Amino acid sequence: MNKSELIEVVAEAVSLSRADAEKAFNAVIDGITGELRKGGQVVITGFGTFKVSHRAARAGRNPQTGATLQIAAVDVPVFKAGKGFKEEINK
Repeated sequence: MNKSELIEVVAEAVSLSRADAEKAFNAVIDGITGELRKGGQVVITGFGTFKVSHRAARAGRNPQTGATLQIAAVDVPVFKAGKGFKEEINK
């Protein structure tokens, strides 16, 4: 399922136009992204938690040449599924 298909499911589930469902979907994504950008976390009870994890700088190797290179530190988004979500998947 891609973003467009998911928006279609939301539109049908709550009897909204596709345009309104897309606005709502984008607002949710923007809200989550904005909070993570500030370093916070988003907890959706029964679904899961979105948070930011810091990946430290490290040395790596170019697999073609074997040359050592430095990989910069980055912040990466992480999602941890909640108990209710896991239970629904495993029914």
